[in-house]
Amino acid sequence: MTNLTEIKVPDIGDYKDIPVIEIHVKVGDTVKAEQSIITLESDKATMDVPSSASGVVKELRVKLGDNVSEGTVVLVLEEVSATVQVATPVQAAPVAVPSAQAVSASTAHQAIEVRVPDIGDYKDIPVIEIHVKVGDVVKAEQSLITLESDKATMDVPSSASGVVKEVKVQLGNLVSEGSVVILLESAASSTSAAPAPTIAPVNVANPSANQPPVPVVQVQSSPVATSGTTAVTSMPVVNATVSHASPTVRKYARELGADIRQITGTGPKGRITQNDVRDFIKQILTSPKTTSATSPTPASGGLNLLPWPKVDFKKFGEIESKPLSRIQKISAANLARNWAMIPAVTYHEDADITLLESFRVETNKSNEKSGVKVTLLAFLMKACVQALKKYPEFNSSLDGDELILKKYFHLGFAADTPNGLVVPVIKDVDKKGVMQIAQETSELAKLARDGKLKPDQMQGACFTISSVGGIGGTYFAPIINAPEVAILGVSKAAMKPIWDGKQFNPKLICPLSLTADHRVIDGALATRFNAYIAELLSDFRRVTL
Repeated sequence: MTNLTEIKVPDIGDYKDIPVIEIHVKVGDTVKAEQSIITLESDKATMDVPSSASGVVKELRVKLGDNVSEGTVVLVLEEVSATVQVATPVQAAPVAVPSAQAVSASTAHQAIEVRVPDIGDYKDIPVIEIHVKVGDVVKAEQSLITLESDKATMDVPSSASGVVKEVKVQLGNLVSEGSVVILLESAASSTSAAPAPTIAPVNVANPSANQPPVPVVQVQSSPVATSGTTAVTSMPVVNATVSHASPTVRKYARELGADIRQITGTGPKGRITQNDVRDFIKQILTSPKTTSATSPTPASGGLNLLPWPKVDFKKFGEIESKPLSRIQKISAANLARNWAMIPAVTYHEDADITLLESFRVETNKSNEKSGVKVTLLAFLMKACVQALKKYPEFNSSLDGDELILKKYFHLGFAADTPNGLVVPVIKDVDKKGVMQIAQETSELAKLARDGKLKPDQMQGACFTISSVGGIGGTYFAPIINAPEVAILGVSKAAMKPIWDGKQFNPKLICPLSLTADHRVIDGALATRFNAYIAELLSDFRRVTL
């Protein structure tokens, strides 16, 4: 007789209507008890839902994007046996059930090796946090270390209780299933150690008799989705010293160099949010510096940086001290903040401006008497406006958890002055022609060189262009001018042989370097934006379409 079992979402705490982001099985697959079948993700956590029984998948009751809660039927299994025994702790990190039986005498005085359990297909994952040290008393299921791959963050729990005798891993070490994490003095030889865990069998014939594996994500854990046979969320964390932060926030903090353990969370139940990380960085960057040589300065302590080196340069030779200009001081603070707080990526593209350059030269000849000289910058601004209209995410700013989309088009451009770079702003570029833009950029550049720019002439930019083409260079990675989300760097154009399928033709190629805020703009969107600008510059008639 065929027995069909409905596998439901178990108790997942206060989480309700959570979207399904991954489905790990299909009809016909054979699954084991404790195997991950779907992954859910709320705005605060990612969790795997394991199967409470073994069998063959006869029917899937959910699809990607569905919202599920406790009790929702995930799939229907055809059972293949009466009882399935869950694998050993080292292989599958099953739920530990306290046992009244003590550790056997043969292991009472031996060190217990605690290893990385089955973590699916993940291998050689770096250790990013170590939560215990020699002498600590740990309990079964307590988090020992945190691992993070390029796709997931996961905590490794202890499979036994005892006293830490030796830590076998260091920060940055690469570990896989079976790697030894720590050596424990077993519970039998330590009065403070808890009983070793035993493995609870799963009764497939009567699923209701089982205590279902609970994929509830503890506030202090970093649950992730895996595709292996064991749900990472079957490794709960009870170590209260771990910061309350999601994998996304932890990764964001590390990208900025912030120590997540020093950040106070303002989210539900003390959870750390991205805003908390940003506020922490802001506080560090605006804190007064200390000259202590033994402790990090406030400006570097949270970023895990060494103090700025103090060197007596005079002992190596003749020197001259020159104070930074006012512009350099302001720029330094802004650039340091933007570089540290924005996860930026630079994308490069080559634009064929052969025809555009010919048109520019002809335009200047025919308008020589007007006294206005059209530069490539004016054409770039018009092209950028068209791109901003087509891809409005580039014409935005982040404000907490909201994205502010702007309906106006004010463009900044970096102007080189004797005292440093400044960024004048051309307002309403979408409403102006190339000649007017060229005239305004020329006038503002002169004011910048003379140090006569007014504050309102440097405010309100949506997007910035930094052109070094007049000096030289090939490609570079400009720093985003916050609160903008992107900046376009333009280098010196050069004649290059371009293959058209039959022969090489001389083309004037202008290098474009687009730096974008990866929190708002992903790689595909940035590449499309850059390629579109190059397309407009290659045939400027497209700007009128």
